[in-house]
Amino acid sequence: MGTRRELIEAVGRRYRASPASERSQILDEFVRVSGFHRKYAIRVLRAKREVKSARASRQRVYDQPVQDAVTLLWEAADRICGKRLKALLPTLIEAMGRHGHLDLEPQIAEKLASISAATIDRMLVTPREKASHGRRRRCGVGSAIRKSVAVRTFADWKDPAVGFFEVDMVEHCGGSKLDGNFVHSLVLTDIATGWTECVALLIREQTRIAAGLREVRNALPFAMLGIDTDNDSAFMTQPIVDFCREGGLEWTRSRAYKKNDQAWVEQKNGAVVRRLVGYGRLSGPRARAALARLYEASRLYVNFFQPCFKLKSKQRDGAQVRKVYYPPATPYQRLLASETLGAGSKQTLGKQFQTLDPVALLGRIREAQRELASLAQHGEAPAAGPVDVHVFLAGLSSAWKDGEARPTHRNKAAKAHWWRTRSDPFEQTWPLLQQWLAAAPHVTGKELMRRLHRAMPEHYATMAQLRTLQRRVKAWRTEQARQAIMRAVAVQAEDAAASSA
Repeated sequence: MGTRRELIEAVGRRYRASPASERSQILDEFVRVSGFHRKYAIRVLRAKREVKSARASRQRVYDQPVQDAVTLLWEAADRICGKRLKALLPTLIEAMGRHGHLDLEPQIAEKLASISAATIDRMLVTPREKASHGRRRRCGVGSAIRKSVAVRTFADWKDPAVGFFEVDMVEHCGGSKLDGNFVHSLVLTDIATGWTECVALLIREQTRIAAGLREVRNALPFAMLGIDTDNDSAFMTQPIVDFCREGGLEWTRSRAYKKNDQAWVEQKNGAVVRRLVGYGRLSGPRARAALARLYEASRLYVNFFQPCFKLKSKQRDGAQVRKVYYPPATPYQRLLASETLGAGSKQTLGKQFQTLDPVALLGRIREAQRELASLAQHGEAPAAGPVDVHVFLAGLSSAWKDGEARPTHRNKAAKAHWWRTRSDPFEQTWPLLQQWLAAAPHVTGKELMRRLHRAMPEHYATMAQLRTLQRRVKAWRTEQARQAIMRAVAVQAEDAAASSA
């Protein structure tokens, strides 16, 4: 706009100062350069513009006192956004004035009543930047990737072909999340067959996740067609984008805070990962190596010898939900029954199945679990040796007698509870109760409680401590009987010694 104005002024001065014979040529050149209509160009070039010495400044509606008041109210409202502050202004001004914290002039109060949320935000640009030390919130690459990945819900899957996996991660932090680098499990579950793969990751990092996905894709007995992840920032990264692009995979994501969108892998997180690994805290290369050995044996045991259910239909009748399942089958059996898997792949799977020993695999799983349990509890583990299948098989028939067979799920030995958690209500009156019991050994606890109520109504106004007194009386009588037996045994021993002498 400035260049056009300068052109009009320069050509206009020459146009007005030139004779009529030259004006036609000047006008042709101006129309060709500016693109104006010829009649409009004549009118523009003939008009003599008045050059203003200074641009007239618009009078400010919201001056500095109003801005200072807005800043004060923004701080008093704990730095909320402009839209929320606009709604709060009448209440906040009235409350601060009622307590003597704010005294606004009528003109400023009137302007604050008509100010808009956008004007408030414009006034607070500088205070916000100063308060945040110049830092501004940025969306970043992960947000752009997240927006480019399509959302897929639980109901959108219908009946997918073999090769579509749900992907999730499990953190082995020992319970509540803490700061630090812990071992993670990358879990992939095929929706059609339930085939589950787990990868042990040393830390939660994007390149390691992409490497774990490639490792699973190369080890699968069928082609990977797509992955469905959650909205974790570790998944919304460029290495995952490159992995899907190089393999031609379809990538979708679940909705935020909707775990049912990934129901298949969430179920395997509990039925496979937590059942095998437990909830211990694992960190460091040794724990990652032990977890990798566990998954090396468990992937064959789970996928070839562990039947699982698959939902066939679900019908809701009011608050009642009726579910119908297919007969339980292993992921290997579902792969053999699938029409999308080729005959060559099925034959390869069959040959692999013939070489697998479920008892030997279970023995390797128990050995790896024993190492993981030791690492989680003591930070060190004994050297793992080869598993003797015959010894392990001989112990299976009686393993139930020892309780929990998984080393990762055994509870620690409970310590004896010797301390009191409440004050003893009969600490001061127990000598008196012993006198009453010695005088009448067969008196009941209820009768003793009634006597205490009559003797000390200010301390025993109700029968609330009756059960405690009954247990105390029972323990006293047990101790008296034990002492009587000990005395009788001692007397018999003395009589026997005297007769032998």
